[in-house]
Amino acid sequence: MVFTTLKRITRTGFVNFWRNGFLSFAAIVIITLSLCAFGAMIFTGAFGRALLADVKDKVDINVYFALTAQEADMLSLQKEINNLPQVASTTYVSRDQTLAAFKDKWQDNALIMQGLTEVGDNPFPASLNIKAKDPGQYGAIASYLTGKNPEDVNGTPIIEKVNYQENKLIIDRLSRIIPIAEQTGLAVAIILVLVSVIVIWNTIRLIIYTAKDEISVMKLVGASNIYVRGPLVVSGIMYGIISALITLGIMAAVAYWSDTVILRLAGVQIAADFDLIVNVLSNYFRDNFAQIFLIIMGAGIILGGVSSYIAARRYLRV
Repeated sequence: MVFTTLKRITRTGFVNFWRNGFLSFAAIVIITLSLCAFGAMIFTGAFGRALLADVKDKVDINVYFALTAQEADMLSLQKEINNLPQVASTTYVSRDQTLAAFKDKWQDNALIMQGLTEVGDNPFPASLNIKAKDPGQYGAIASYLTGKNPEDVNGTPIIEKVNYQENKLIIDRLSRIIPIAEQTGLAVAIILVLVSVIVIWNTIRLIIYTAKDEISVMKLVGASNIYVRGPLVVSGIMYGIISALITLGIMAAVAYWSDTVILRLAGVQIAADFDLIVNVLSNYFRDNFAQIFLIIMGAGIILGGVSSYIAARRYLRV
């Protein structure tokens, strides 16, 4: 008996879906637009996190050692810095490595290479690149270095310069921008969700309004609320499923073509010059497809089904 009722409700829901024609199409368009807004929030969040991660990765402190500093003293300082709780990683670059990198960069510039030859000895100091776990922690690291002021066995400071003050403005701004960006993204997401729900609910209520006379007749002849509401919910779920599939197709197209479009808009001719953007969305979409599919499909079914369920309630009182 239950199976028969469920079968009839489902069949009636399918019939209503096709019979409504234009209204069904309108509901699908509205839900698709709303789901695309969800998809845009997902992509925007992924892209924003990639941007913030890249900016965080580029902000650092560089410690430049004196030319007379011994490598053992510099490596000892690196070990101490690595033990600080604020430090994520450090990279030691020797004088020879710095010189080799300089030669490799300017090997085609005869004037610079000639000047380097005339200097004779290696003019470049060794350096220590320090990355903090959070941009707001660079001040504490710089204070530690300034307060420690390490010296060699002869009492000569081994640190020539710390470039924290040069990067301080960028670091301070980044520390303020990151929390604001995250909070703003959450607020925009909540607003879009509320607007989408209201628009979808009103669209589906319009569809149900066109069937109010049929619902009244069904109620007068003794049809239960479940039998009356069930087909409407089935139709709403169909709206959601079809909209979700369309949205996933649009998101796939955006993900796999976005890098080319963005590069052209930015006027970048060589993709390697824009490594941050290339493949960010396509990689994210591919790696998280199962999660995205569940979110979009679940949102579509909930928006369509629940909106139909709620919208039908006022017409069940006959």
